[in-house]
Amino acid sequence: MITESLDLTTIHKQELFSNLKKEEIDFVISHSGVLNLPKNGVLFTSGEKAARFYILTSGEIRVFKKTDDGGEEEMAQFTSGDTIGDFDFARGAVYDASAEAAKDSHLIVFPGTDSTLDSLASQSPSIVCSIMLNAIIMMTGRIKSTNKLVLDNMSWVQDIHRRAYEDAGTGLWKQALIADEIIGKLKSPAALIMIKPDRFKILVDSRGHSAGDEAMIKIALILKNICRQTGEAWPLRFKSNEVGIIINDCNADAAEHITKQLAIEIAGMEKVPAMQIKKSDGTTEEADEFHFSATVSWCIWPLDGENWDNLFQGNYANLLDTWKASGDTIIHFTGQDKP
Repeated sequence: MITESLDLTTIHKQELFSNLKKEEIDFVISHSGVLNLPKNGVLFTSGEKAARFYILTSGEIRVFKKTDDGGEEEMAQFTSGDTIGDFDFARGAVYDASAEAAKDSHLIVFPGTDSTLDSLASQSPSIVCSIMLNAIIMMTGRIKSTNKLVLDNMSWVQDIHRRAYEDAGTGLWKQALIADEIIGKLKSPAALIMIKPDRFKILVDSRGHSAGDEAMIKIALILKNICRQTGEAWPLRFKSNEVGIIINDCNADAAEHITKQLAIEIAGMEKVPAMQIKKSDGTTEEADEFHFSATVSWCIWPLDGENWDNLFQGNYANLLDTWKASGDTIIHFTGQDKP
């Protein structure tokens, strides 16, 4: 062990010491040390109690386990800047693997080899208590993160998550996903595009709900295809036949181009042919050929409004007002909450 001046920044940025005061950091530095480990030098062995942890400042450390046939199983490889064994040290664990230098290595060690945590506690119990409190916080956070990572990647959890937020009729995401997930992932500028098909009630009244469902599936496919072309985007169903897209990193010019593309593709959907419709009184009437069009209202966050909820509600109201007034229109909602 060679005791040298230690880098305050290197010590302070360690998770175990991140919340310590300056005098507490000074105490940690004064009871740390530097270890120069030659290639193949042993850092710790399986079965040894984790009495300290290491910050690798140069070199390379490999962690491995012995196999039943006398070989070795590589577990991890650490390079300059990595911290080794802080979690084991924090919980006072026994190592279940061994570590050695894969090349000449230089490490900062806490506590130094001339100290133990118990001996430090007798000198300054309050500082050691602060360190152990940080250790508990660190372990709790890592356990939660690990559990979330495991859960989020389990296929059945992903399936439940998808079903909870996916509209069964169209495969679009439900509006609830915005508040629960999307709003936390917004990247400025983000485009909010809302669409309402024109004369949809006429289609359903004359051809039945199945015709309306089929039309919504086709519109959903248009939205999904555009989302695949635009990077990070979410195709959504807001209400019965009101749909749209939220697109990250999308400026006004790009959003305007996309809205025009949407309107063209919806208008290009196959027309529903004219047909004789039997009425409830037994008579028949001619249902005219039905062609599709849509009203589109779009805006950019935060350009058109920094408050997402206000912008969303304002754009939705603008969509309905435009649809009622004329339909078959694209309009840019410029926001109501800007100064």
